[in-house]
Amino acid sequence: MLKIKLFPKGKKHQRTFRIVIAENTSKYNGNVVDDIGFFTPQTDTLTIDQEKLNSWIKKGAKATAGVDKLLKSKSK
Repeated sequence: MLKIKLFPKGKKHQRTFRIVIAENTSKYNGNVVDDIGFFTPQTDTLTIDQEKLNSWIKKGAKATAGVDKLLKSKSK
């Protein structure tokens, strides 16, 4: 089953997160199927390719709790 996950990048206190499509059982920094955006917590920047996101959701990908929380907070 495919999941929409946060993929951490950067230094310890300067993290950025890629928003990726990956297998449910893969490690948090394992192989990814597709890269659809990024989130930077320091500047509270969220950029997502909505077309890719909607396409993957139609194909059956489910968002993890963290990604779901991000998407809901930014849609308000």
